Amino acid sequence: MRQPLSARQIWGMPVILALISAVGLVSALLGDGIWDVMSWFALAAPTAVVLWSIAHPASHSS
Repeated sequence: MRQPLSARQIWGMPVILALISAVGLVSALLGDGIWDVMSWFALAAPTAVVLWSIAHPASHSS
């Protein structure tokens, strides 16, 4: 029998992705130039994580 997952294991990655997205949105509002580049990378990160997780599904063994 598996031990239940902790809150950190369940919510860790979604919270990190939300913070990265928030940084991306704020940086897009702050200015041009480097701020735009930072926002592009920050807003692309969640998409990259989703694409990676689709390409590499976790195996669920019992």
